[in-house]
Amino acid sequence: LRTLRSVASGQEAQLLIDGQWYANFGSNNYLGLANHPDLKAASAAAIEQYGVGAGASRLITGTMAPHEACETALAAFKRAEAAVLFNSGYAANLGLIPALAGPDGVIFADRANHASLFDGCRVSRAQLKIYRHRDVEQLGRLLDRSAPRATKLIVTDSVFSMDGDLAPLPELLALAHRHGARLLVDDAHGTGVLGPTGRGACEHFNLAPSAHDERLIQMGTLSKALGGFGAFVAGPRALIAYLQNRCRTFLYATALPPAVAAAATAALAVLEREPERRDRLWRHRRRCADALSRMGCDLMGSETPILPVRIGDPARALAVSDALWRRHCLVPAIRPPTVPKRTDRLRISLMATHRDEEIDRLLAALQDAGRQQGLI
Repeated sequence: LRTLRSVASGQEAQLLIDGQWYANFGSNNYLGLANHPDLKAASAAAIEQYGVGAGASRLITGTMAPHEACETALAAFKRAEAAVLFNSGYAANLGLIPALAGPDGVIFADRANHASLFDGCRVSRAQLKIYRHRDVEQLGRLLDRSAPRATKLIVTDSVFSMDGDLAPLPELLALAHRHGARLLVDDAHGTGVLGPTGRGACEHFNLAPSAHDERLIQMGTLSKALGGFGAFVAGPRALIAYLQNRCRTFLYATALPPAVAAAATAALAVLEREPERRDRLWRHRRRCADALSRMGCDLMGSETPILPVRIGDPARALAVSDALWRRHCLVPAIRPPTVPKRTDRLRISLMATHRDEEIDRLLAALQDAGRQQGLI
């Protein structure tokens, strides 16, 4: 049984819960932008000018200047021709995938993809082929056996949110070109984190920008490293125009509040202006990963600031999480059905705004809890 914890503070590196402060190692606010003064100021100014709600869907009266400014900034950031906003990453995937592949299509999905990607595949009614996690060879065989004339779509996370590892995007894109497929990359956990300038997984792998590759489609969220809420799709201008006319979760949803779009535009500016945030995040990641590896923890191949510690048993995972909670460290235990059976884990999520003493506390608490549970 899952329960909800009520947080009485902002989403900082420290959370106020039940009157006490806890080091927050459960958030996706990777760069600490959720409380950045520039984002708050941009949001407040937009509320003053445009009010709180957008009032209608984008195609009625819901398109406002902050939406258009945000889409322009996102397209430039992702080096794509155009971009379109959605109300959440879940809504984007639920509408985007059926717009790209219908009942006559075939979708190829990594087994470890996020639930929203699988739900989008199911809603599409396309034939669904699931390949083993990051198994390019199996995917190639499945593509070889698919009907030549079928609409083909490869769907993958860039960063797998419970494992912290990366999809092999160069190999996936090569397969997409070879088989006449499109590649949809859910860059929710890569945007703002990966790449020399934080532009995400495609920059990390030095892939051709979406503006020049019609087979590559990037989805991303505004709610993780960018500190706000909502999502976007970036790609060729013709694709974006098509989605604005055919994607049901765009057509039939009230637009994002203008203040939310304004905050996202401000976040992109901060990302460009303060690269030291990303540097500090990766410095924390290297330190934690090295320390946990020396303890003998199984980090499950993580390559990112998401550090899973495999436990393998739900009761023990909860016991370790509870032990960390008593030391005022919030580290969630992740259990089935969120992850496969016997892969129960702790999910440590690092933030640029963590202080060294908070990481010291986490590592000491993990060492003690691990010994008590016979994990190290």
